[in-house]
Amino acid sequence: MANRSSLISDVDLRSPENNSAHHTREIDGKRLIVRRGQPFSITVQSNGSLPPKHHLDLVLHLGKRDEVEIKVQKERGAGDKWWFNQQGAQDEMLLTLHSPADAIIGRYSLAVLLMSPDGRILEKKDKMSFHLLYNPWCKDDVVYLPDETQLQEYIMNEDGIIYMGTWEYIKSTHWNYGQFEDYVMDICFEVLNNSNDALRNSQMDIEQRFDPVYVSRIIAAMVNSNDDRGVLTGRWTEPYSDGVAPYQWTGSVPILRQWSKAGVRAVKYGQCWVFAAVACTVLRCLGIPTRLITNFSSAHDVDGNLSIDFLLDENLQPLESRGGRDSSWNFHCWVESWMRRDDLPKGNDGWQVLDPTPQELSNGVFRCGPCPVTAIKEGNLGVKYDAPFVFAEVNADIIHWIVQRNGQRRKIRVDHATVGRNISTKSVYGDFRDDVTLHYKYPEGSKKEREVYEKAGRRVTDVPSESSEPGRLQLSIKHAKPVFGTDFDVIIEVKNEGDQDAHVQLTMLAMAVTYSSLHRGNCQRQTTTVMVPAHKAQQEVLRLRYDDYAQCVSDDHLIRVKAFVEAPGENEPLLTVTDIPLSRPEVFIQVPGKAFVCEQVKASISFTNPLPVPLKGGVFTLEGAGLLSSTKIHVSGDISPGQTVSIVVSFSPMRTGVRKLLVDFDSDRLKDVKGVTTVVVRKKYRNIFPEITECY
Repeated sequence: MANRSSLISDVDLRSPENNSAHHTREIDGKRLIVRRGQPFSITVQSNGSLPPKHHLDLVLHLGKRDEVEIKVQKERGAGDKWWFNQQGAQDEMLLTLHSPADAIIGRYSLAVLLMSPDGRILEKKDKMSFHLLYNPWCKDDVVYLPDETQLQEYIMNEDGIIYMGTWEYIKSTHWNYGQFEDYVMDICFEVLNNSNDALRNSQMDIEQRFDPVYVSRIIAAMVNSNDDRGVLTGRWTEPYSDGVAPYQWTGSVPILRQWSKAGVRAVKYGQCWVFAAVACTVLRCLGIPTRLITNFSSAHDVDGNLSIDFLLDENLQPLESRGGRDSSWNFHCWVESWMRRDDLPKGNDGWQVLDPTPQELSNGVFRCGPCPVTAIKEGNLGVKYDAPFVFAEVNADIIHWIVQRNGQRRKIRVDHATVGRNISTKSVYGDFRDDVTLHYKYPEGSKKEREVYEKAGRRVTDVPSESSEPGRLQLSIKHAKPVFGTDFDVIIEVKNEGDQDAHVQLTMLAMAVTYSSLHRGNCQRQTTTVMVPAHKAQQEVLRLRYDDYAQCVSDDHLIRVKAFVEAPGENEPLLTVTDIPLSRPEVFIQVPGKAFVCEQVKASISFTNPLPVPLKGGVFTLEGAGLLSSTKIHVSGDISPGQTVSIVVSFSPMRTGVRKLLVDFDSDRLKDVKGVTTVVVRKKYRNIFPEITECY
């Protein structure tokens, strides 16, 4: 309570009104959270009018030790200064604070001072604080995004869709970003405070946080834990027994909370989509418009020659130890953040690639970006940051070589067009896919594409012309959409376009791989001699049985099939490769009736075992922004083939709006089975009380 003799009796930060005006009501209704470049008001209660020639001063501090001090001017000055104006009656004064559009983001301590005519501090009210975020609604902020539909998606939407699989068979999985869940904002600033830059020089780090380029670069480094106190440890192969397998996560919030609760100790484990999703959560929370991107057939070009070289032995087995660290992933996820790049020449504003997956060093730290998407499309590889690496991810060639017994290499396949296919993101208009490939590259084979390649240093002669003649023999692989747990056939077709019959040796190999192309073991191999009549096609069948592939298939459920043909009279052998994703069942969810905030609802969840073997150690994981925190429910006993297991879960929604309930099921033999349903949470009305929109 205030001293009876004090003139200032109370300060009201007017959090509900300010937060609503600043689009931060979803983060917190009690604490003051505002956005830069937009005014907000506080009320100072006093025991009477101020004495003549006395006035109020406002002082702000940033940092744990108040490293940065800002004295708020009493009148409007230059655009880069804080200032306030004052309106008041006898015992109440309304102070409106104006922050510059490039103000430092962070937690501010606020002191209200009563000053004497000679400049002495007579009273001080200082146990107050607020948070300041970037403001994409403010035209003068470098993260300004003029489209309200995009703002609702890239700042306000807590639910997302991540695209995975292969470029031919794209699948989607839902993700809970949860950027407005309890204490997530605090953890986001905790992430910034634990960066190497912050630990080396806290004041210098804080003073740089006005710049979203700087902050996003810090986040890209801090989401992985390779060289700092980062959030996630990456792991691309089993075992995951000392942590959580990457495919089990359905949202960012449990990861961030676990990292903070454990004393900023890295959480195990993540892969590219998990790294990207956590970065998306943090950046949206801080106020930088951000979306998650999937690049299918994504190249990892270590040596910068725009070529991914795969070495095979004469049995078509990968020689991983001799092929360097180049690789091609079925898909790779990063994020794009929207900002104006005042540090670069004109033409580089807009979406910027940020990649927190630890692949290569950037200025000595595992991170990538921000890199303008426009620079990638135009081949401007001298632009900051990491443009050559990103360019290769969407443009590199893939070359297959056979290493013969004498050590000589034989080039058997050059693929100019596979890398960088169907680059995807969630649409702002609903739960469907937007293809953004043409944001990154010109149409395949176009004149403009050739000009970009020339500028980027890729030899134009390497790009095949439209008039190039196909060979006499054509090789292709066909298959249906197989379901994990079933036997299925793969059809290899050899087509003879020549005028003479062809006698060929056909080798067919099926192997289990991860989405990042790590070889997990062979499933089936078959070699046969085939006679293909002139102007005809001959088909061979490779039968893949569950009992064979179940022993080696990875958690990504991918089978890679290679077909290799050698024939007398052909200058070069033929090789074709395809990746076959094995589809999994779904978890079914029902939430009957209407859902109201703070009132209990029930969700019925069921899953049927499609495999011919029992499942052990079954566990459901549920979560949903505004619905419930991450919850695990273990299934007792084995789940027999064909058996349906059902559970009922009760929870009380915490916030109104259209919400997503996400469920993941995992067991010993079947993992990464997902389900999602939409829950519309309505306001609750009382006869004598105002409407209730969230629980506290």
